[in-house]
Amino acid sequence: MMDYASLLSPAAKAMRPSGIRRFFDLAAERPNCISLGVGEPDFKTPWAVRDTAITTLEQGRTKYTSNAGLIALRREICTYLRRRMNLSYDPSQIVVTVGGSEAIDLTIRALVSPGDEVIIPEPCFVCYEPITSLTGGVPVHVETKAEDGFRLTAEALRAAVTPKTKLLILPYPNNPTGAIMREQDLAEIAEVLRGTDIMVLSDEIYSELTYTPEPFVSIASLPDMAERTIVVNGFSKSYAMTGWRLGYAAGPQMIIQTMTKIHQSCIMSAPTTSQYAAVTALKNCDDSIEKMRNEYNRRRRYLVEKLNSMGLTCFAPLGAFYVFPSLAISGLSSEEFCERLLCEFDVAIIPGNAFGACGEGYARISYAYSISHLETAMNRIEKFLRSLGVAMPDVPQL
Repeated sequence: MMDYASLLSPAAKAMRPSGIRRFFDLAAERPNCISLGVGEPDFKTPWAVRDTAITTLEQGRTKYTSNAGLIALRREICTYLRRRMNLSYDPSQIVVTVGGSEAIDLTIRALVSPGDEVIIPEPCFVCYEPITSLTGGVPVHVETKAEDGFRLTAEALRAAVTPKTKLLILPYPNNPTGAIMREQDLAEIAEVLRGTDIMVLSDEIYSELTYTPEPFVSIASLPDMAERTIVVNGFSKSYAMTGWRLGYAAGPQMIIQTMTKIHQSCIMSAPTTSQYAAVTALKNCDDSIEKMRNEYNRRRRYLVEKLNSMGLTCFAPLGAFYVFPSLAISGLSSEEFCERLLCEFDVAIIPGNAFGACGEGYARISYAYSISHLETAMNRIEKFLRSLGVAMPDVPQL
């Protein structure tokens, strides 16, 4: 008999299953479940994008593209980043990837050697730590707090930096908290990094989904920061193209070339049909982004008000499409709260500790769902709290 346990990589064996997917799978087994667990837009991909894909398929344009991606797409990405994000890149500084997740993976693998430290502000998206560990890197977790708006502060970053620090991951707008970093916040982070050899992975997949009067600011747009920043973005969230699996990275040419070599060996090229469709998305779909953002904003305001009225104290998110309420009033842990809510009232949300240990005591709720869907879920959560004997402020007792 083969001893598979001894054959598997220790780093691979040590990986935790995704807490997000666990609750997604549990919810799928319950026919009456209302799921607010997955960060997937409920909008259809804009018709112009779908039409382009259909046309290219009918024309038989289904061959491999260059490893880095269609030159037409890379040029359009450069144009988009210039006009929307004030970033200046050449097509040689772009690699098109299989979703933003592959761009994150390529960045970490291209930069991190065994023993290098990677600073990861938490709570955050679940993939940064395992990818770092698989490369032999050392994850350095930095807790962010509700009282700071879940921002990474310069003081916390400075305290985490050591001579072994290779990479800072900057996950803003943030999944799961909805936090953003304003220009002044980023300027303070940039000041800590200047004069070091620390690189930045700026995960900007939610950059188009912010709810402030001022536009999103990329740290790469600040003085001297483009040379040390890899910008990761994609089409899943902004254009409702999750299943199209398309993202990209932009950064210094030498680093992008190295990332492209890894991509070439492991993937070959991103899906061809998706790439043609993405050109149309970037050229013609600004109005679709605006419509989706306005609807997300409406849902955001509803959820924040409703959750706070129930006593589930909720930081007001300013980006992405998640709220991250405190569960303290329930007296339950994150896991207990979410499991009982699912089993007893058929609502699926994600325990905050799925996004790092400091997420304990919170839960992530996605508002990438219709208002009617959200209202049904909120009514069930309210009944759950009442079943626990929680006295809710501002809500008439039945």
